[in-house]
Amino acid sequence: MISRETVLKIAKLSRLELSPEEIDLVESQLGRILQYVEIIQGVDTEGVEPTAHVLDVTLPLRPDVPATEVIPPSAFLKAAPDSGYGFFKVPRIVDGGEHGSV
Repeated sequence: MISRETVLKIAKLSRLELSPEEIDLVESQLGRILQYVEIIQGVDTEGVEPTAHVLDVTLPLRPDVPATEVIPPSAFLKAAPDSGYGFFKVPRIVDGGEHGSV
C-alpha cells in the first residue's frame, strides 16, 4: 500500500498539482500497481530466457558512414522560429518554482 504522504511527495517531485480527489485516485491506482508488481515478482522464472521482444524480429541495419556534406549551424538557426546568440530560443515550459529560474 502507498501512503498519501508518498503520493504528495511524488506529485511535488513531478511538479504536479493534484486536487484532493486526484490524490485519492492516484493513491488507489499506485497501490493497485504495486500489488500487481508483487504478484509478478512471485512468478517462478527459473530457466526462462530473457525476452526483449515477443516476436523474433531483426531490423536491417545500414552502414554507419559519416556524412560527406556538412551543414553549417546557421542554416538550422535560419529555419528556427526564434534564435539568438547562436542558440535556439524556446518557450519556457516549467516555472521557476521555489528554487528560482529553471
